[in-house]
Amino acid sequence: MVRGDVKDQQLAAYRQLIVFWKDSVQEGFLPFAYYTGQAAKLEKSEKSLTFAAQLFLQSLRGQDNPALKGWMAANAKELFEKALELNPANDSTKIGLGASIMFGSTAGSPEELMQGIQRILEVARRDSTNMYAQFMLGLGGIESGQFDKAIERLTTVVQHQPANIEAILLLAEAHLQKGNKADAVKWYEAAKKLIGNPDMIKEIDQRIKSLE
Repeated sequence: MVRGDVKDQQLAAYRQLIVFWKDSVQEGFLPFAYYTGQAAKLEKSEKSLTFAAQLFLQSLRGQDNPALKGWMAANAKELFEKALELNPANDSTKIGLGASIMFGSTAGSPEELMQGIQRILEVARRDSTNMYAQFMLGLGGIESGQFDKAIERLTTVVQHQPANIEAILLLAEAHLQKGNKADAVKWYEAAKKLIGNPDMIKEIDQRIKSLE
């Protein structure tokens, strides 16, 4: 059996597993993301690699389990690095790599957090109009407790993307952490105007009421 046949068979097996886990996203998200990443590494396609990396990155922020968080961050980082090998000039991939390092950092490792932020800063300094970089730096400011910087970055994002609900809610959160209750309420109210989900609006109303 030639090497190419082994690779094709392995890829076919991964694709079957992807389909199997895709339909049970609640229980099967991590296996789905893992096998998508394994297939992408075999395909060696920039698009496939970044898609798989983003699957891990998007779930990384809400992950509380340190071991799982570290594993997800390592997978995202490896996939973004492989995508960058194929296209070293892709700024979105550089930001994704920085974000993977940033969100994967542990509470006891501020150097790791700053290493991730520095990678994103490299893009933002060269292209201040890159809102993906500005948004991630805003998140980095919140993660590192630098709320003034977070407010500055997220305000820039909202000015350019007034319908970016996540940026608006994070801006409210950053102001809240700074003790600026009036500003926090202002941004929570702005978010409500863009949200169509009654449950989310109710949750924000409760948050606003607790600040009064």
